[in-house]
Amino acid sequence: MQTNTRARQIGVAVGGGRWLNRRGHGRRRAAAIVEFAVVLPLLLTILFGIMEYGWVFMVRQTLQNAAREGCRVAVLQTTDAPYGEVTAMVEAVMEPTGLTTYSIAMTHATPENPHETVTVTVPYNDVSLLGGFFGTHDYDLGGKCTMRKEGVTE
Repeated sequence: MQTNTRARQIGVAVGGGRWLNRRGHGRRRAAAIVEFAVVLPLLLTILFGIMEYGWVFMVRQTLQNAAREGCRVAVLQTTDAPYGEVTAMVEAVMEPTGLTTYSIAMTHATPENPHETVTVTVPYNDVSLLGGFFGTHDYDLGGKCTMRKEGVTE
């Protein structure tokens, strides 16, 4: 008799060794699973958005750094073929990202405008980790640097 009273207080055995508490603990567990299933897509979207933002931010910094390093080589007076060396420097800086679809544009110094400009760009769709999950984008990420070339003569 005492075990029946105790069984009523704790719960009732349901087939297969499961226990269903009279106070609705089985329903609460099911409700928690349903709530988790509803919230999980939102949490994953936020997580993947953070990862995408971090990756794009790192690529933008690398593009800017590649343009700056290329421009530093371009303004040197001591190189025989500075523009080939600019391309090699940009490639060396961009190599760790694994991106190969970038383009390099250079504006060369003249006596009227003694500034060297190096621009490195890559299409955003080639950078994106998630493809078109957050929508497709038709713009380029880029870095640009301009430095004065000393000793430009007429």
